[in-house]
Amino acid sequence: MEEQALVIALVGVLGIGAQWVAWRTGWPAIVLMLLAGFAAGPLLGIVDPHHAFGELLEPMISIGVAIILFEGGLSLDFRELRKTGSAVWRLVIFGVPIAWLLGSLACYYVAGLVWPVSILFAGILVVTGPTVVLPMLRQSSVAKRPSAILKWEAIVNDPFGAMCAVLAYEYFRASTSGANAFEVVPALVLATLAAALLGYAAAWLIAWSFPRGFVPEYLKAPVLLVVVVSLFVGSNMIQQETGLVAVTIMGIALANMNVDSLRDIHPFKQNIAVILVSGIFILLSASLDFETLRTLEWQFMLFLLAILFLVRPATVLLSLAFSKIPWNERLFLAWIAPRGIVSIAISGLFALRLSDLGYADGTILISLSFAVCVTTIVAHGFTILPVARWLNVTGSTSPGLLLVGATPWSMGLARELSQMDVPVTIADTSWWRLSRARQQGLDTYHGEILAEATEHSLDLSQYQVLVAVTENEAYNALVCNEFAPEIGRDSVYQLGEAGHHDDPRSLPPSIRGRALFKSGVDMNEMHRRQTHGWEFRKTRLSEQFDFDDARAALPAEADFLMLVRKDGNLRFFTHASRPSPGAGDTVISYSPPEQPDLEKVQARKEKKARGQSKAEAKPA
Repeated sequence: MEEQALVIALVGVLGIGAQWVAWRTGWPAIVLMLLAGFAAGPLLGIVDPHHAFGELLEPMISIGVAIILFEGGLSLDFRELRKTGSAVWRLVIFGVPIAWLLGSLACYYVAGLVWPVSILFAGILVVTGPTVVLPMLRQSSVAKRPSAILKWEAIVNDPFGAMCAVLAYEYFRASTSGANAFEVVPALVLATLAAALLGYAAAWLIAWSFPRGFVPEYLKAPVLLVVVVSLFVGSNMIQQETGLVAVTIMGIALANMNVDSLRDIHPFKQNIAVILVSGIFILLSASLDFETLRTLEWQFMLFLLAILFLVRPATVLLSLAFSKIPWNERLFLAWIAPRGIVSIAISGLFALRLSDLGYADGTILISLSFAVCVTTIVAHGFTILPVARWLNVTGSTSPGLLLVGATPWSMGLARELSQMDVPVTIADTSWWRLSRARQQGLDTYHGEILAEATEHSLDLSQYQVLVAVTENEAYNALVCNEFAPEIGRDSVYQLGEAGHHDDPRSLPPSIRGRALFKSGVDMNEMHRRQTHGWEFRKTRLSEQFDFDDARAALPAEADFLMLVRKDGNLRFFTHASRPSPGAGDTVISYSPPEQPDLEKVQARKEKKARGQSKAEAKPA
C-alpha cells in the first residue's frame, strides 16, 4: 500500500512538474514527460508501475484514455468543420485505409514482421493520439484551419485505429478455427454501431436531464464522469475496444447539443484531462525496461524513417488530393502525426494476445510501439513551430491584446500599440462605435464577446491579455470572470479598484479582473481625465535612460499603464503589482497634457553622474 501511494505521488509530481517546466521553457511537454518517466523507471528504478499496480495497471490506463477521448470529443464542434472543409472527412474515409495499407507494407517489407502482426500493428498506427496532438497545438502558434484539422483527425481516428486492430485480431483468431472474413466482419461492424448508438443515447440522456434539474449542480461533474466510465466498460463488454468509439461519440454529441450546464464543467474536465495525460505518460514510459529496448533491431530504424517520411506524407497527400486545402497546409499536415497513449496501450494488449495465438513477432510490438511513439513525439514536438513558420501556417507571431469596449480610451491605447506592431483587436456589440475604430485602421470584432458563437469566429489563442473597458463595470467583471480560466486570472484587467470583501457596495476581487493603473482609477475618473486632454505616451528605456528617468520626465499626476517588453510580452501596472522594466522595454503611460519637466530629468542625470564619479574615485 505504501509503495502504491508513493508511486502515485511521484507520478503526479513528475507529470505536472514536466508540464510546468514545459510552460516555463516552451519545450514540448510530451517530450519532457517521456524523459521524466524513463528517468524514474528504467534508468533510476524509482518507479515500477507493473510491480506497484500489477493487473490493475492496464484497466487504469484504459479508463484514463477513455476519459481523455471523451474530453477531446467535447471540444469538437461541427461548426469548426466549416473552416476545415472536407479535409477531416477525407482523412477519415480515405486516410484510414490508405494509412493501414501503406503501414502494413512498411511493417512487412521494412520491419520484417510477419503478415498478421504487420496488418494488426499498422491498424494501430493509423491513430494520431489527442493526448499528444492537443498539448502540442496548445504550445504552438498554428493557424486555425490546420490546427482544427489535426485536432479532429486525432480524436476521430483514435477509435478507428483501435477497431482496425480489433478487426485484424478477430479475423486471425477466427481463421485458426477455419472461419472466414464474412463471419467475423459483420459482427464487429454491428458491435461498433451498437457502441456508437450507446454513446449517442448517453449524450442525449445527459443533455435532457441536466437542464431540467434532475441532477444538482454539485453532482453534475461526478455524474458525467461516472457515465463515461460506465459507458466505456459496458461497451467493451459487448465487444473489446468498442468503448473508445462509445465515449468519443458521446463527447462529440454532447458538444453539439448546446447544453448550457456543460460550460461550468469545462474547467473540471480540462483539469482531469491534464492530470490523466501527465500520469499515463509517466506510467507508460516508466514501464519500459532495457531488455525490451534491446529487442529493437537496426531495420526498425528504417521502419521509423518510412513511417515519418513515406507513410504519413503519402496518406495525407493522397487523401487531400484535389481538395481546396492549400499546398503549404497539406505539407504541414503531412509532417505532423505524433502517436500517443492509445497506440502504446493497444499494442501492449494485443502483444500478449498474438503471442497466445503463436505469432512470435507479437512480443516485439510493445518496444516497437514505444519507439514509434518516442520518435514521432520528439521529431514533431521540436519541429512543429519551425515547420509551421517555414510553410507560413502560423497564427499570430506575437502575443496580442483583446480590448472589450470601443471607447475613446481603448481606441487611443489600440493606436499606440498598433504603432509598435502589437496585435490588438477591439470587440464591441455596437457597429456604430466600432466604425470609428475601423476608420482609424484598427482591427475590430463585431459581436457579443460572451456568446458561444464567438468561440468559433474569434481565435482567442492569439491573445495573451484581455482588457474590459465598457461603460458597465459589472459587465466588465463578467467578461473577465468568463475568460479568466482560458486566458489566465492574472491576464484579465478592467478599470476600477476592487473593493474589500466586507464592502457590500463594490465588486469583490474574486469575480472581477485585475485593476488597471497603480491608482486603480475607475471609469468616472477616466472620463474626467479624457475631458481634460490626458493622452498616452510611449517611452523606450535604455541603459542611459532608465525607468526612474522616465518617471521623473512625467508630470506627478501621470500613471504608468503597461510595459511592452523586447520580446513583445505585455505587462500591466496595477494597484497590486508592478513589473520590473529593463533596457529595451517600452513603458506606456497615461498623462495630463503638460510638457515633461526636462530640467528635472537633466538634474537627475547630473546627480547620477556625480554618484558614479564618486564611486570610481573611491580607493579599492
